[in-house]
This record gives sequence, C-alpha cells and structure tokens, in this order.
Amino acid sequence: MKKIVVSTGGGDAPGLNAVIYSVVHICYRKGWEVYGSKNGYGGFLDIDEMVRLYPRDVEGIYSTGGTILGSTSKGNPFARPVQNLAGEIQIVDVSDKILRNFNRMGFDCHIAIGGDGSLDIAHKFALKGMPVIGVPKTIDNDLEETDRTFGFDTAVSTATEALDKLHSTAKSHNRVMVVEVMGRDSGWIALYSGISGGADVILIPEIPFDMEEVCEKISDNELHDKHYSIVVVAEGAVTKDGRNFNKGMGELGREEVILGGVGEWVASEIRKKTDKDTRSLVLGHLQRGGSPTTFDRLLALRFGAAAVRLVQEKVFDHMVALKNGIMVPVPIADAIKRRKKVDFSSDKIRTARDIGICLGDKEPGVE
Repeated sequence: MKKIVVSTGGGDAPGLNAVIYSVVHICYRKGWEVYGSKNGYGGFLDIDEMVRLYPRDVEGIYSTGGTILGSTSKGNPFARPVQNLAGEIQIVDVSDKILRNFNRMGFDCHIAIGGDGSLDIAHKFALKGMPVIGVPKTIDNDLEETDRTFGFDTAVSTATEALDKLHSTAKSHNRVMVVEVMGRDSGWIALYSGISGGADVILIPEIPFDMEEVCEKISDNELHDKHYSIVVVAEGAVTKDGRNFNKGMGELGREEVILGGVGEWVASEIRKKTDKDTRSLVLGHLQRGGSPTTFDRLLALRFGAAAVRLVQEKVFDHMVALKNGIMVPVPIADAIKRRKKVDFSSDKIRTARDIGICLGDKEPGVE
C-alpha cells in the first residue's frame, strides 16, 4: 500500500478538480490511500488542513472549476510571511517543518499540481529528499516542456466568447473595444482568442507594439467602411520603446509584479489619436472560472493518471508532460527553466498576418 498526498498551488485553473478526481479513483483501485493538503502546503503545517480523500469525496468534481482543496499563490514555504509576538511580519523558511511532517505522516509521494512557481517549490522539496511528481497547471500555457497545460483551452474559450459578444455592441455604436486578457509575459491567450474571435489588432508581449501601427489599422478599417474595431491586448504587452504596465508589486515587497493597465492605456491612446469612441474591458479572473472544456477535462484526467503511473515507477522530481500527443516524464528543473513564448515564425502568427490582423508592428515585407 502507498500513501499519496495531493496539493494544488498558485492561481486556480479549470481542470484542477479533474486531476484530483483521476488521482483519487486510480489510487483507490490500487488500494492506495490519498490525502489532500488544503491551500497548498497548509495540510503539512496544520493537521486540520490535511484531509483523507475517498471516491465519494470527489464524485462529479471533474466537471467543476476551481479546486476542492483550495489554492494559494502566497504560501511559499521557503519564504513564508509570519507575524511575530510584536505584531511584525517576518519572512521565515518552514520547509524543514513541512518535510518532517511529510515523513512523520508516512507519505510515499507528493503530487504537486501547479504552474512554474508551484513546481519550483516542489523541485526544492525534491532536492531536500521529498519524493515529488509535478502536474503542469496554468491558463497561460507558458511551461516549456509540455505542448499544453490544462486550463488554457478553457481560458481561450472564455475570451473568445467575450469577443464574439463584443462585436455586436462595438458595431452598434461604431466603437473601438480594447480587451485585456491574461497570460503574464506570454501571448498565447491573446493570440488564440484574438484570431478565433475576429480581432483587428492583437498585441502580445513577444512583439513590442507601436501605437501608430495600431491606429493605422483602425483608420484603415474606416476607409474600408468598417467603423468599429476589436483590439486584444495581453496583460504583459510592451511598447516598442520598452514601456510595460503593472499595478504594483506583490505582497510584502516581493519581486512579483502584478500586471495590468495596458488595456486602458491603449484605449486612451486610440481615443486621442483617432478621435474614435473607445472603451476598454479587462476580462481578468473570469478567464480562470467555470467548467473546463472537454479538451481541458480530458487532458487533466490524463495528467492525473500519468502522475500515478510515475508514482508506481518511482520516477520522482519529474513532471508529467504532453508531447506529440503522449504523456511523458520530464525533469521539473527543465520544465521551470524558462517560460514558453510565442514563436514569431509560427503558423498562427503567419495566419494572423495573412488574414489582415495587425500585431502592432510593421508587417515584414510591407513598405
């Protein structure tokens, strides 16, 4: 018999519950015990936050968004904010305590479901001796070693549906609608939803944008009797002179940058330069919510099953990845080494340009 603990960390994403469902059901069929650590590593620090999971506890959750275990992006055990007796906040390392509790509770493996931040923490625990297997989760699709991460397809579908609805209101009022989407410093959500949702302009972090090119596209629409435009902007988009946009730093002055504001700035510039009625909309956490699409649901279930196989094979400090349609293990260290960016020469970029979408730059080969 094996004893497994599952945790979900970082921002939530549609499909988290499907991974938990898959792990619990497969382990139960093997006669293994499964526990869930609430709110990231909370269960390792507070016994009340560690829960035994049976098939009845996860019945039907594969179709629901969020995570039944809760998640946090502020609970790094290697730099945890703790209030001392004087009421001051101190940053302490509680990783040794977590490792002791992991061993004391008799766990054989920790399945850590998360993005690059959560997987980085999992890798550090692996280096300290904890048997860890990672499952890639991020709506941003920016993990280098896997073709897809679950949550991405649902986020793109949500953004595309919003763009579909904005076309009618933009056309009715001859407006320019600027839609800011998530993605951090990768433009996958903006590119996929923008192409699928009929955007006129797509601005992604990988291609610094020129407002003159953006406004020229909007003016060109007017010349061709199209009096409205849809502009999709990734939250991490930057101007050609290197200006980026953020709402501040993370909690306690950490280096985490909270992105946001580029959509409103772009809308303001369009309004000034074209005199068009322009509005901005930030989709924000709407992209994280809701039931996972069929693609994400199936992918999450497959990731969970592959993680259990790696437990059985004792392939630790690895992440399950989707490569060329099959599940393979990759070292977590490789998966978090760098973020996956949109390739300038990709077919999707070429498709966007071919159908006349402006990417905020001077199109190659066009004078």
